[in-house]
Amino acid sequence: MYKVHFENRFILISAEPDRIQKYGLFYKFYDTNELYKIITDFQADPKISAVNIYGPDIKHIWKIFRIYFTEVNAAGGLVKHTSGRYLFIEKKGKLDLPKGHMEPGEEPEACALREVKEECGIEGHVIVKPLQPSYHTYTWEGISYLKKTNWFLMRYDGKMVTEPQVKEGITKVEWLLPDEISKIKSTAWLSLMDMINISIFKT
Repeated sequence: MYKVHFENRFILISAEPDRIQKYGLFYKFYDTNELYKIITDFQADPKISAVNIYGPDIKHIWKIFRIYFTEVNAAGGLVKHTSGRYLFIEKKGKLDLPKGHMEPGEEPEACALREVKEECGIEGHVIVKPLQPSYHTYTWEGISYLKKTNWFLMRYDGKMVTEPQVKEGITKVEWLLPDEISKIKSTAWLSLMDMINISIFKT
């Protein structure tokens, strides 16, 4: 199953129709051109909150789906302090996690560690394990991009820095307990909360 976010809307690719969610449209994959029309129409119509594209050969559908976009790769970290608090930032008015584009030849793990250091000003954080990646799209100068963000759970036992790195576009740095995170879901991107729900709340 693949879930691709278009800001706070999404397209889900699954083997069978997902009857749990309420989708604006169900589409059984038959034809590449029709699939691309579905994507184009979805991008153009913000009233459609979600689309479920399904078919038994998910890998094939996913491959065709990705060809529609220009792909970019990023990495970031969910940093857990030994106190039990998690590191969050505020960027563009939204709750977020430190992340950024991978440089040429850079491994996801190295990128994630670098971005956390650059955006949050901490050092000594270490990767515990990889988390489920997230996918989202954006359009820049008429080109549609599909961005894969490789996420990693990190451990940190140093000072809980709270000074925002303004040059990185960050307006706030905060360390939140799990129950505090659940209270501010409305201020975070849907893609981020999907990853957090799986990684922290196990839902």
